Amino acid sequence: MPAQKPAQPLDHTFTAPIEKDGAFATFVTVPASAEILGTRRAVKVGGTIDGHPFTATLMPSGGGPHWLPIRAALCRLIGKDQAGTEVTFHLDQRFS
Repeated sequence: MPAQKPAQPLDHTFTAPIEKDGAFATFVTVPASAEILGTRRAVKVGGTIDGHPFTATLMPSGGGPHWLPIRAALCRLIGKDQAGTEVTFHLDQRFS
């Protein structure tokens, strides 16, 4: 079994509205993600959402930027789950 790659540092902060239609129950679109990550494939990342730590897999949208699904428990923790509500993310690690 190949060794897992160590986390790579990442430094990308963005604010985006929560979206609720499409492939995921609750998600945001990550602006310029394909350019920042250098790929249109799924990428596992870590960081903070409104200051709370999280990990997630950015999913390719097929047409450009990635989608970042937000778990319901995380939405409750930050007190934001309505479509159109702005959330601030800081992506600081890339795991894949």
